[in-house]
Formats: sequence, C-alpha cells, structure tokens
Amino acid sequence: MILAIDYGQKRYGLALSDESGLTSRPFATWTRINRRRDLARFRELVRQQRVRRIVVGLPLHLDGSASEMSEEAKRFAARVEKALGLPVEMMDERLSSWEAKQDTSANQPRQRAHTPRSGRPHKPLDDVAAAVILRDYLERQCLHNGTRD
Repeated sequence: MILAIDYGQKRYGLALSDESGLTSRPFATWTRINRRRDLARFRELVRQQRVRRIVVGLPLHLDGSASEMSEEAKRFAARVEKALGLPVEMMDERLSSWEAKQDTSANQPRQRAHTPRSGRPHKPLDDVAAAVILRDYLERQCLHNGTRD
C-alpha cells in the first residue's frame, strides 16, 4: 500500500493505493494540529493500512521552478521518513489541485455554484488532489518499470 500526502499549510490531503499499487483513491483530509500529533496520526495510519511507501506532493511553479512551499514540503517529507522509517519520495504536484477540482465538478450533478458569501463553505479537495498525485506517481512507476501496455 502506498500513501500519498498533499502537503498544505492548514491541511493534509491523503490518498491510498490498492494492495498491488495500481490504483489510487482519496482517503481523507486532515486538519494540521502540530508536528508531534500529526506524526503520531501518520504513524497510526501507516500501521492500520500497512503502508510501505509514502509519496509527498512537491509544489512547483508551472515552469518547473521551486515554489516557496517546495522547501517546506521537502522538510516535511524528511521528517516523515525519519519518524516513520519508510521510504518517502517527492512527486511533482503541478496542477493536481486544479485537476482535482475539474474531476469533482465533472463527476457531480450540475448544481448552482456555492460562493463564500452563501454561507456554505467549499469542501476541501485535498484528498482528491492527493489521489491525483498518487495516480501520476503510479503511472510513472509503471512506465519506469516497463509494465505499461
């Protein structure tokens, strides 16, 4: 099982692969608490889901250059790797949030748009963005290993 994390300043989007590492699915969106508690939550999730590898989204600008969040995400990935003792890889996450928004709006019945003024908050799509990151990672692995038809 592979866990993907869409790292954000307020939330973590989480996605999991299937046992064979072929498909990805959104799992949860967690609000960040603090470093120690967040790592404890990840440790428990890894144990429960039998995760053997973690992929963290690397936020880059559209031109591929590092963003302000790139170094923060790399430091987070290093902390997770050290704390959990699992391999952690970075995966380019350019356009994952945009694609998540497109995917969810295409899969839902047409509704009136909810604006922040309507009093109804928008549902975070961090878990869907994590699933996009994981899907891209799994596709890259298949291509790299030559197992893609």
